[in-house]
Amino acid sequence: MLTHIRRSIVACIAFFAVLGLIYPLVETGIGQALFSHQANGSLTPYGSTLIGQKWTGPKWFQGRPDAYNPMATGGTNLGPRSKTLVADVTKQIARLKKDGIKPTSSLVTTSGSGVDPDISPSGAYAQVDAVAKARGLPVSEVKQLVASNITGPEFGFLGSSYVNVLKLDEALAKLK
Repeated sequence: MLTHIRRSIVACIAFFAVLGLIYPLVETGIGQALFSHQANGSLTPYGSTLIGQKWTGPKWFQGRPDAYNPMATGGTNLGPRSKTLVADVTKQIARLKKDGIKPTSSLVTTSGSGVDPDISPSGAYAQVDAVAKARGLPVSEVKQLVASNITGPEFGFLGSSYVNVLKLDEALAKLK
């Protein structure tokens, strides 16, 4: 019986060493060596490109309304008949119109994750005039900036085109 207990303890220690220490360290090493930017959270000086950031005012491109509270992840599960959803969307539309931005669906509705960093190209183009006016830049230059920051569908056919708001605003900050 002592032999069985000893073998069990040796097997547990071996599995712990291999699966609990060696394997995770090898995977971490591979991630850091080949994909260090992604493994470290895709961080830039202004935040992560994977999490929606709060940009306010017409001097910056704005993301989805859920980006204003990155701690509240997850969808709201509000349906089309929800009075709360209607009130939130109405409030967001009024805020965008006040800033001189034509509201689009990606600018007034939240995402399923609650921290979506991307908007549709139409949402970015809807903000071009307001951003150009607020910064004193030519509209054509700001349109070109949006065009250069559009990411196409994955593998050319999966999903739709999108614009990462953080990357776009970082590029905008470099213009002046």
